Amino acid sequence: MVDLELQDGLAVVTIDRPHARNAIALSTMDELDAALDEAAGALVLVIRGAGDRAFVSGGDLKELAAIRTEPEALAMALRMRGVCDRLAAFPGPVIAALNGHALGGGAEVAVAADIRVAADDVRIGFTQVKLAIMPAWGGAERLGALVGPGRALLLAGSGAVLDAAEAERIGLVDRVLPRTGFEEGWRSLARSLATPAAREIKRVVGGSVPPREAAGAFARLWVADEHWAAAERAMNSGK
Repeated sequence: MVDLELQDGLAVVTIDRPHARNAIALSTMDELDAALDEAAGALVLVIRGAGDRAFVSGGDLKELAAIRTEPEALAMALRMRGVCDRLAAFPGPVIAALNGHALGGGAEVAVAADIRVAADDVRIGFTQVKLAIMPAWGGAERLGALVGPGRALLLAGSGAVLDAAEAERIGLVDRVLPRTGFEEGWRSLARSLATPAAREIKRVVGGSVPPREAAGAFARLWVADEHWAAAERAMNSGK
């Protein structure tokens, strides 16, 4: 099942399938779509797995083994690619809270987020090649954008699994937190990004927003009540 928590502009989507190490089944794809529909107005979105063993362990092989034809495989790949595309296109910042290992399709879900925060004992890898297949949910392209095409080919082509520290070193993970306090750590980060300003910053950091449009976003924030309240607090604190 997929749970959704909504509070103060923060949406937390939790994949909770302990019997399958939070693997993605066809029904999970539908539930993720429904959760994203409900989270549409949130300022920031977090996606995580339940427990502390797995973020997402990939596709649910027991269920997906029923897919035996090429058209069926294509439809499944496009179905979950669509979910990951929706994560990437979410208007506010998206955080993947890697509470456990992110392997295969789980790594693909992780790189669909804007930011990856991992517990220090987590491992991450694009391991699809070990099943004689390749990433199908947009993960190969997103991995290449994060770490460069050569390193992406090396990682996904070999199925290498990295620990959290190495993943952070190469830019696959953005922040590593101690296992103790991990929950509060990612929640604190998410709350700090649950602002209209961070939402606008997400729009422009990719460099595809024209300069005048970026300036317009700044101007809208400038005249908002939140800006003047914050400015007044800053001026008063300096007295």
